[in-house]
Amino acid sequence: MKLDPIRRTLIQLVALRDPPTDLKKASLAIGRNHAYLHQFIHRGTPRRLPEDARHALAAYLGVPEARLRDHPAEEDAPPQIAIEPPGVVAIAEVKVRAAAGAGALVETEEDGGRWHFPLDWLRHDLKARPADLRIITIDGDSMEPLLQGGDKVLVDLSRTIPSPPGIFVLHDGFGLVAKQLERLPNTDSISIRSANPRYSAYERAAEEITIIGRVIWFARRM
Repeated sequence: MKLDPIRRTLIQLVALRDPPTDLKKASLAIGRNHAYLHQFIHRGTPRRLPEDARHALAAYLGVPEARLRDHPAEEDAPPQIAIEPPGVVAIAEVKVRAAAGAGALVETEEDGGRWHFPLDWLRHDLKARPADLRIITIDGDSMEPLLQGGDKVLVDLSRTIPSPPGIFVLHDGFGLVAKQLERLPNTDSISIRSANPRYSAYERAAEEITIIGRVIWFARRM
């Protein structure tokens, strides 16, 4: 099932909540059965969140209820991009650290400033829509030498299927991590690997992880 903006937003909010949670806990917290939100996101049932569930879920996630509406009012929608000079677009950096190592903590999502990019470069070279992009910081060493602690990565929130394989930011049930993902043929499993050979690869069922987005660019201090 292709995820609409509301379902993608819900996945991201659940994954980024502090203290951490998951779809099962969130479902139970709003008085539904444990599979309610998984079915809503991945099976389209119900087609829309009822008003009582939406308000309860917004309170649980600590966000305005408008963020979970099908058609949020323009004045309620959080600012995500800002066009500055002609041909330049501002991408939000969020204060979330994606762990590339064991035991790193995940902070809450907050405004961390803006990065400015040429609009044509984003659209044509990176094949990305500015509204789908965020900058986050890598923490830890499990993705070395590809990514190092302190690197800034550009994450495309619309690309949540690991085909083709690549580096993704995901919530694996324990925290937010940056890993190499590959969907295993003829199974519902995802291979999760680190670039650093000191870290072991592991597998998770697709429903056990929440993929936030694909890493499509990074920056590093010299």
